[in-house]
Amino acid sequence: MIAYFRPSFFLLLLRRRLQPLKESAYYHFLSSLTASLLSLLLLFLLAFNGLYVFCTYSPSPEKTIPHSPPFSPDKRCSNLSSSVPASTHVLFSIEEKHPPVIFKSNSSVFHNPHVKIRADDSAEMAPKRVGKHKRRLRSLRLESRENEFSARIEEFLVANSCKLRFFMIWISPLNSFSDREFWAIQSIFKAHENGNPCLIIVSNSLDSTKGKQILSPFSEKGFPLIAISPDFDSIFRNTEAEPWFNQLRQGIIKPGEISLAQNLSNLLRLALLYKFGGIYLDADVIILKNFTNLQNVIGAQTIDLKTGNWSRLNNAVMIFDKNHPLLLQFIQEFATTFDGNKWGHNGPYLVSRVVSRLNQNPGFNLTVLPPSAFYPVVWSRIRALFQSPKDAAHLKWVKAKLKHIESHSLALHLWNSHSRKLQVEKGSIVDIIVTMKP
Repeated sequence: MIAYFRPSFFLLLLRRRLQPLKESAYYHFLSSLTASLLSLLLLFLLAFNGLYVFCTYSPSPEKTIPHSPPFSPDKRCSNLSSSVPASTHVLFSIEEKHPPVIFKSNSSVFHNPHVKIRADDSAEMAPKRVGKHKRRLRSLRLESRENEFSARIEEFLVANSCKLRFFMIWISPLNSFSDREFWAIQSIFKAHENGNPCLIIVSNSLDSTKGKQILSPFSEKGFPLIAISPDFDSIFRNTEAEPWFNQLRQGIIKPGEISLAQNLSNLLRLALLYKFGGIYLDADVIILKNFTNLQNVIGAQTIDLKTGNWSRLNNAVMIFDKNHPLLLQFIQEFATTFDGNKWGHNGPYLVSRVVSRLNQNPGFNLTVLPPSAFYPVVWSRIRALFQSPKDAAHLKWVKAKLKHIESHSLALHLWNSHSRKLQVEKGSIVDIIVTMKP
């Protein structure tokens, strides 16, 4: 017969056996001793935790990256007269103050968003920075699409019998595509109605279903334009940009703290013009006059008021023949002097350095136009073009400035990084220009 264990009976028996022990002095001693030990253990844990929480840790100081002095254009340059010579060369001398803000992009030329790294990050962040750079560079390892990029461009140009080839690069997300970009694109076709212009926008974000919807107003009007995702391997092939780009992907060349997308855009525009020839425009440049008769042209942003010669060029507007040797010089300069920690070093300052060194060589067919051609207003004064007249004196200034731009300028650079947040006020110079009928 199996006997079942009854827990209640066992507990009752145990309670009766322990009753005499509870009443003894030995029992009270054990109880107090246990409580004391627990109290000591609790105090020890509290003291250890306090020391751990409040102790300080000083990381070893990190080496800071020296910053280049920013740029501040001469305020007098905004009132230049038409007497500036159309083609001038001199060793450039520029005072650099603060560079224009570079937009960070969530949909850059390469796919991943750019993460800007500050020079004052602590040493503890170094492994994270390295990891982010590696992830960003891995995104550049796109599968090879043998000649697809070039083939799409050539097919588009032939199909539309393009006489004028315009190129833009869009490295920002689609939600950043605003009225400014519409004005710029519209101005291309407005100023060249009978010139068979075509526009190629090199962009990952616009080369998509949503991108086509954004550009559809132009397509519906019959304007020949296309957005094409970049193939860096194809466009850099057989130039000094090719080994540079391979070293960048391998991590041999460090991208630096300036937007990698911005620097790739600086290189890509040079390679596009070299491979195909044509006209490169930043997406915030409004064309005012026909470009048909311009050949191998770059614009000065500032001049030396003493000599009348240019002191700095800009790469926001460039017009070059296919395979122009100067473009190869620009690409070589980019590959051999790349610095990702200095704003403008691989862009506007690059073209200034190269042209200033080569100005003794008459073999280069190049025309440097004065600031009034493409940059009639410096970035520090662009706000004035968005403001409506406040009084009679202001109205007089607006009329005079508008007349000067209409007479001397081929295009107007809006300096979006400084004007994007500005509202276009009714009656302002920008309002009059963008609503002006051809």
